[in-house]
Amino acid sequence: VQLQASGGGLVQAGGSLRLSCAASGSIFVVGAIGWYRQVPGKQREWVASITTTIGGTTKYADFVQGRFTIFKDYAKNTVFLQMNSLKPEDTAVYYCAADWGPARYWGQGTLVTVSS
Repeated sequence: VQLQASGGGLVQAGGSLRLSCAASGSIFVVGAIGWYRQVPGKQREWVASITTTIGGTTKYADFVQGRFTIFKDYAKNTVFLQMNSLKPEDTAVYYCAADWGPARYWGQGTLVTVSS
């Protein structure tokens, strides 16, 4: 599966952005899709994930709980990350990844910059 992330940009603190992770095929067959982020010089960290079965479950890292929402659109084969109440510390390159069986497939990153 190929993933393409988009939607990053420059936003002021307190603002919102919506990231998109478009899959090359049906996301229904993939086990789960997650969002991760990485700041230069630091390890990539998990942000949120969603299982791709009907209904599905969502999980969030503590530092985004209540501010970010992950959701999916089967018709568009896309998983979104709605980011509200952004903080300067949310500045990072955001990546999406699909867990399909034992493999993890990464998309390219999209840069999010939050100014203070």
